[in-house]
Amino acid sequence: MRIVVVPDSFKSTMSSARVADIMVRALKRHMDADIVALPVADGGEGSVDSFLLSMGGQKVTMSVTGPLGYPVEGFFGLLGDGTAVVEMAAAAGLPLVKAELQREKATQSSSTVGVGELIVAAARAGATRIIVGLGGSATTDMGTGAAAAAGVRFTDETGEEFVPCSGTLDRISHVDISGLEPQVRDAEILAMCDVDNPLFGPQGAAYVYGPQKGATPEMVEHLDQGLRHASSVVERDLGLSLADLKGAGAAGGMGAGMVGFFGATLHRGIDIVLDAVGFDKLLRDADLIITGEGCLDAQSLEGKVVVGVARRARTHHVPVIAVVGDIHDGFEPVFDEGVTAVFSTNTRAVPFSEASVRAEHDLDLTMDNIARLLATYSSSVR
Repeated sequence: MRIVVVPDSFKSTMSSARVADIMVRALKRHMDADIVALPVADGGEGSVDSFLLSMGGQKVTMSVTGPLGYPVEGFFGLLGDGTAVVEMAAAAGLPLVKAELQREKATQSSSTVGVGELIVAAARAGATRIIVGLGGSATTDMGTGAAAAAGVRFTDETGEEFVPCSGTLDRISHVDISGLEPQVRDAEILAMCDVDNPLFGPQGAAYVYGPQKGATPEMVEHLDQGLRHASSVVERDLGLSLADLKGAGAAGGMGAGMVGFFGATLHRGIDIVLDAVGFDKLLRDADLIITGEGCLDAQSLEGKVVVGVARRARTHHVPVIAVVGDIHDGFEPVFDEGVTAVFSTNTRAVPFSEASVRAEHDLDLTMDNIARLLATYSSSVR
């Protein structure tokens, strides 16, 4: 058999590379198969490592401005074909807001300045194509911080230039993108986005994702009004209507900012990755695909790794096994998207704090059982 193993990370427990390694070892324990491993990510944490592992290149580390203004060690990937991969979470991710007591402050004061610094550094390093992964953000600043770091000017009603943050979008009176870093302007920029949320409103960035970042109901309303205001300024000054753009609300409105300030195009993260690693070519000779992610639920249908992989495999009539941590209600439509079978690694009903400790063991146990079944099936067919 020729098996392609293409998992996402299991958030907060295992990287996609670690998941792939466990899957491959379990399969080889019982099968003499041709196995190709492609650890992937859909734009969130681990995206840079995923690209580097699959395509080769170098990881460039640098000090950048963190979400609360203090320096953090950020990074980007520089691939051999002139493409750079920037992970928003590396400079403005929620894990960088370490203490719970900082969450409330981060809700109002957080900024994506560091993300812009990474984009500029990647362009100056010679990247002509920049992929920006939108995911895991601690911010709701519509990407204004990143834009300011790249040369976009924001002024208030007095004409004073300032760098907006999540809680000060309502101060923006004018925006001018003429000072955008020339090498950034000349680069092709693609944003990896796995949600369809609009910029503001009940399904927008503030209301859907603000509470996850520590926002109270009052803060959510303030953030939403800020996004509405900033959107109207962009429409007036730049002639771009971002309010109803699918994915505009991703990563605290960073989806809108990438399009409005950087001229980026939004794409499903998994589609960008699968195109980059030549997944469709691998499918032509594949007998089976094994994929996985930490949680399978209704949101997975929006195009996360399992469904993104399954949709491609379906066009080539290749069966897909999904091995996941949790299975939530509403997941069943994944079978219509090309998934053949779903297996949970959770062997015991325990809280996440306990399950995460035994995640690697449980994944190995689940894959071992699957491998035994596949080996028996392969032998019977022969």
